[in-house]
Amino acid sequence: MALKGAALWVCARNPCSDLGTSDLDSRNSGAASISFKFDLEKFSRECCSLGALTQQATTPVEDEKPRVPGVESSGAIARTWGNESRGLHKDLYLLPKPLSANDLTSSPSDGSKVRVAYQGLPGAYSEAAALKAYPKCEPVPCDQFEEAFKAVELWLVDKAAIPIENSVGGSIHRNYDLLLRHRLHIVGEVQLQVNHCLLGLPGVRKEEIRNVLSHPMALAQCDMVLNELGVLSVSAHDTAGAAQMVSSTGLRESGAIASARAAEIYGLEILAENIQDDGNNITRFLILGREPVIPGTDRPYKTSIVFTLEEGPGELFKALSLFAMRSINLSKIESRPQKQHPLRLVDYSNEGSTKDFDYLFFIDFEASMAEPRAQNALGHLQQEFARFLRVLGCYPIDTVP
Repeated sequence: MALKGAALWVCARNPCSDLGTSDLDSRNSGAASISFKFDLEKFSRECCSLGALTQQATTPVEDEKPRVPGVESSGAIARTWGNESRGLHKDLYLLPKPLSANDLTSSPSDGSKVRVAYQGLPGAYSEAAALKAYPKCEPVPCDQFEEAFKAVELWLVDKAAIPIENSVGGSIHRNYDLLLRHRLHIVGEVQLQVNHCLLGLPGVRKEEIRNVLSHPMALAQCDMVLNELGVLSVSAHDTAGAAQMVSSTGLRESGAIASARAAEIYGLEILAENIQDDGNNITRFLILGREPVIPGTDRPYKTSIVFTLEEGPGELFKALSLFAMRSINLSKIESRPQKQHPLRLVDYSNEGSTKDFDYLFFIDFEASMAEPRAQNALGHLQQEFARFLRVLGCYPIDTVP
């Protein structure tokens, strides 16, 4: 007996070149209605054609590296270190080399275990998220988020662990843009409790630290402790990279804010734990794959979508009400201006016209695509309100940080 499931799909009501929807199917077929139910046996065959349906926008991704006022660049301090004593605690050359754009050519994986890409160096919080999702996986470090996405697309790795939001720092907008640009599916999520540690060379006391290196967001999240210590905050590419720099330079007055795992990897000592200003510091990561998860109803599921709306009063309210009337909880809403054509002309009748921002709306709702209420809500949204609609993924909810 065939089980009932739901396809992950993309639709566009009108041609929309700035969204890259020229390859999407048009709604001009004249069909009176669309059914979103189908036999689960057909799902595997339809997944083969899903890549063509989920053609992404080709809008450019802006470089949104965070900047924190009063935080100096690590480059200026790194130049003063020159050829100081290198780290004697660990052979750092034995650590895996991060993937760069030049490495994205062919896959070295032998298929023996799951390989998960993440941005940063060994000891980064993203690596911890990858290991939480797949405890026996092989974490693969990447220089940039872009390389992690491409590594999955080019079959160098099986999955990618990408941070999407932090309970203190908010959404990571760059990765929302990359989600739309690349042909990947959200297959899971990980909520990771962040424990920022102050690290230093062995034998160094906390009072000896004069400058602290870390990612700008980590420095901002530990602002109170850093002010009490009276140290200089120095921006680094990532938290694990900061720990590696402190270890390799061997300067006793330099410390780093990173994870306890980074201290172990780079031969540093933990001078203080849980130094973040907010004790409830949780980062949510998305697990990305080439193929979507077959949605089920055996446990709580979350579905992520992105869409645009027609211009008009109350359009967003009407779109969101489609979920409320079906008792579907919205757990996340994020808006991002369209990149290539962010403005659209709006006619205010007798008062003239103006140009307003044209937005993409990213929505997470707590329901499985296998449920009729989710299918009906998306069908209603597509037919009545959305100019463009794409399902980014349907995946089990992670309830344990």
